[in-house]
Amino acid sequence: MTIFQTIAFAIVQGITELFPISSVAHGVLTPYFFHWNLDPNFLKEHFLPFLVMLHLGTAVALLLFFGTEWIRIIASLFKADQENRKLLYLILVGCIPAGLIGITLEKPLRMMFSSVSSAAFFLIVNGFLLYWGEKMRVQGRKQIRDLSYKEAAVIGLFQALALVPGFSRSGATMTAGFWAGLQHAEAARFSMLLATPIIIGAGIVEVPRLMHTGLGDLLQVSLAGGVASGIAAYISVWALMKWFHTNEISAMRPFAWYCWLVGILVLGSYFLF
Repeated sequence: MTIFQTIAFAIVQGITELFPISSVAHGVLTPYFFHWNLDPNFLKEHFLPFLVMLHLGTAVALLLFFGTEWIRIIASLFKADQENRKLLYLILVGCIPAGLIGITLEKPLRMMFSSVSSAAFFLIVNGFLLYWGEKMRVQGRKQIRDLSYKEAAVIGLFQALALVPGFSRSGATMTAGFWAGLQHAEAARFSMLLATPIIIGAGIVEVPRLMHTGLGDLLQVSLAGGVASGIAAYISVWALMKWFHTNEISAMRPFAWYCWLVGILVLGSYFLF
């Protein structure tokens, strides 16, 4: 990939990883939209390590943004802080379903649905999930600490939808959080806290493969992509948290409309031209 392609792809990934519009779908659609003819050898040998760099950049951004909170959460293991210790347990419970499903089904699902047309189709479906999920939600009053472990597990289970390109991890978990009665801002916060160990865990799994594969001349460009992705992710999580703090009525609707518009346009161009 050229440096322009790297930075563009990294910015898209950093934004869409946290906004509820599916980073995986945009990973499929970005080369299609820009008409990139990527080197087949790069796609076969280096694309996965490249994505690892981008995701690690996103994980660093989340750790920086929620750094103070993560310090309190980890510190709760060593002192009497029941509120943050429960939050830690809720995060762990929420990560288990997606982690187990991801380990067993990620490759088959990605191979089955990683085409442009399927990504666009499921992006449209994701729009309906966002729209109807918010429309059908109860009036959210709960904070994260009010969740039961069963509710945390259900929210975590929704993360697995992101294994299908087109479904958003953050969108699915926030929607499940609405249904569990969380306030908009609390649903977004819990989604971001759940994302951190999931992304870091995926990075830990892939880093050994990264070391064995070796990036050669692509090391610098991949590091640049990781930095760009991290910056975009940090700005995105700041904007998203601010948005959910100030929009309690229809916070998800703009993202639903975006998913419908992009999905329909891509499907139309794919089948008509």
